[in-house]
Amino acid sequence: MRYIKKTLNFEAERPSVITLGKFDGVHRGHMKLINRIMEIGKRDDLETVIFTFDVSPQVSLNHKKPQMLLTNEERRKRLHRQGINTLIECPFVPEIRDMEAEDFIRKILVKNLKVRALVVGPDFHFGHGRRGTPEMLDRMGKEYGFTVEVLDKVMDGNLEISSTYIRDELSKGNMEKVNELLGYPYTITGEVVHGHQLGRTIGVPTINQIPGEDKLLPPRGVYASRTRIVGKEFDGITNIGVKPTVLEKFVGVETYLFDCDLDLYGEKAKVELYHYQRPEQKFESVDALKMQLQEDEEHGKEYFIS
Repeated sequence: MRYIKKTLNFEAERPSVITLGKFDGVHRGHMKLINRIMEIGKRDDLETVIFTFDVSPQVSLNHKKPQMLLTNEERRKRLHRQGINTLIECPFVPEIRDMEAEDFIRKILVKNLKVRALVVGPDFHFGHGRRGTPEMLDRMGKEYGFTVEVLDKVMDGNLEISSTYIRDELSKGNMEKVNELLGYPYTITGEVVHGHQLGRTIGVPTINQIPGEDKLLPPRGVYASRTRIVGKEFDGITNIGVKPTVLEKFVGVETYLFDCDLDLYGEKAKVELYHYQRPEQKFESVDALKMQLQEDEEHGKEYFIS
């Protein structure tokens, strides 16, 4: 997969089929669009292109701190696994932000990306003032020689599957629903770093990660988790929080891997969250913490057995 970022000088290598959007989470709704451009690309021998931004336009315009279901690196790796030819992570700079929708079609889609087919959702908007619509794309497609498919939303009962819906469930710690809507387990990816090593002294050795500031985390607490690292996978329990018993100063991710005694410092770990067991809490002593961790371990093992 070609990965194009931090530049406005991009173009397709050949005629293309494109889908556009934020793709935060690459959830089941996004996968409907992606699977369709893959089908069209294979059928018509077109380059498959995903066009997105390096930061959400809403985040940039409202000067918010990014809080994403997937970091840009996580999103790139997930899209790479889908077999996409080209991912364009366009900088959301004034030249793009202030571009009229018609100019975006002419300059970006037609000239640079050689578009022959577009696949979008019914609520897709683009261009200055969000004036661009699927109807505009269809109208100008007839003039410039590209087709437009507007796909219906993927539904969960009466609710549309969206990043907003998933964020809401994540804020409740409802990991089962989050994973169902995503179509895969919610994952925190990062290098294993050194911690206080308190776990080793109480017989519960852990791996520690410091998630990126732009990674959206579920409520602080303990989760049943599965970790993929050095080509292996381990069930375990993960604590997300500030470790109030030892007065940590940042929000970290600490995971106890069942049946693992490997030295994993410096390795890249993918920690998948499956079930919210309890909120984070402060204990009166290290012994009290150890007793609770033993109980957490039992509950975690029961979760994966049941």
